[in-house]
Amino acid sequence: MNHRESHMSQSDLFSWNMERDPTLRSTIVSVLLLDADPDWNRLVSTIDRGTRVVPRLRDRLVAVPFGLTPPRWEPDPDFDLLWHVRRVALPKPANPAAVLDFARTEAMTAFDPVRPLWRSTLLTGLDGAAAALVLTVHHSLTDGVGGIRIASEILDADREGTERDRPPGLPAGGDGLLRDIAGWNWSVGTDLLRGGITATLPTAWRAVTHPARTVRDSSMLVASLARLVRPITATLSPLMTKRSTCRELAMLEVPTARLRDAAHAVGATMNDVFLTSVIIGLRSYHAEHGVAVDRLRVTMPISLRTPEDPLGGNRITLVRFALPIDIAETEDLVRAVDATIRGWRHEPAIPLSSAVAAALNRLPVGLLTEMLKHVDFVASNVPGSPIPLYLAGARIDRMFAFGPTIGTAVNITLTSHIDTCCIAINADTAAIPDITSLVECLGEGFQRVLDLAGGPKPSSAVDRKGHPSLRQ
Repeated sequence: MNHRESHMSQSDLFSWNMERDPTLRSTIVSVLLLDADPDWNRLVSTIDRGTRVVPRLRDRLVAVPFGLTPPRWEPDPDFDLLWHVRRVALPKPANPAAVLDFARTEAMTAFDPVRPLWRSTLLTGLDGAAAALVLTVHHSLTDGVGGIRIASEILDADREGTERDRPPGLPAGGDGLLRDIAGWNWSVGTDLLRGGITATLPTAWRAVTHPARTVRDSSMLVASLARLVRPITATLSPLMTKRSTCRELAMLEVPTARLRDAAHAVGATMNDVFLTSVIIGLRSYHAEHGVAVDRLRVTMPISLRTPEDPLGGNRITLVRFALPIDIAETEDLVRAVDATIRGWRHEPAIPLSSAVAAALNRLPVGLLTEMLKHVDFVASNVPGSPIPLYLAGARIDRMFAFGPTIGTAVNITLTSHIDTCCIAINADTAAIPDITSLVECLGEGFQRVLDLAGGPKPSSAVDRKGHPSLRQ
């Protein structure tokens, strides 16, 4: 195993260090709503295969003395699959609200640090012979896109199951501690030297042949780095300012085809219209509380994953920027959002995010945790499966991924699944004590965007407490 891959990345170490403040835990809770009870033995076998395809799921994190390297991943010598894979019969009334109640508890429950950082629970006895699988994973194990890739290796294309190759054998344990520390630092140093030589020679040549452009590009990079790491000392929202360890969850559904049609109608992307829907909803939520706001700051993941990257692990960078929300015309707002996102995706400093994280990891944690708590919300768009998927004989009808708030007021994550955009809302109850109102406002925001493509009005659904929300 490459020494760099055997240790937590600098970006993940940044998130891990932030968890010294429990309001910044990086826990992902995914809820798969199934049309029937899966076969328990097949389910256990399927998840066991998943842990062999992605051995990181059998690893635990072990700290290295004196912080000479980031924590390293080591096979758990006491790995017990059935500790991680559980089965619970829900009490009546067993409905989606009860599933959200269970998922909420999972989102607020810390991991056992001596075991691999995940657990799954099959919830049985739902109304209509349905079931749900709740998968709780620490963000350091995978990002959203990586999670979808892992799912493609585990889930089936029909009820009978998919013929798969025998999973690879489990890797051997790592090197001894001293050899591992030396190997990791040698690997890092070699990469830096190789990268420095690769970058320096072309840069030197450009400096000779195009001195003015070289100075300009260097200045642009410095400015981009400053934008990426600049301190944030105050929330833009005067309403969603408090933070806590308590969470409330809700779900919203939007038809994929209509959201895509709305994007095409204005020459934008699905991510543009998703973000526009969210900020219209947040604008309405503020208006309901008698608060006017012209901008809100978002944390948005940008995927850096390539087809060559291994399954598992994180290949994202997080960017924080302000979005305008006081533009009245929906189409104009979509275009403003598109322009803002396009600019951030092309920031020169984005490829250097790992090096930036390494530098931030050397600063006092308290400085950074306070900065993260002044971002207003997280929004993430994860492309899912366009075809039906099955788990141990049960069809997956919906797939909701409740991402961590990481110090913000709310995380809103969209996962597309066949013809439905499954929108998972994870709110900090100190910042948003009335999630039912927020869900209604978000539903109105999505309807405003869907109106760009025409179509019917939304019908009703329920949140965890059984209150009416909106389902498209």
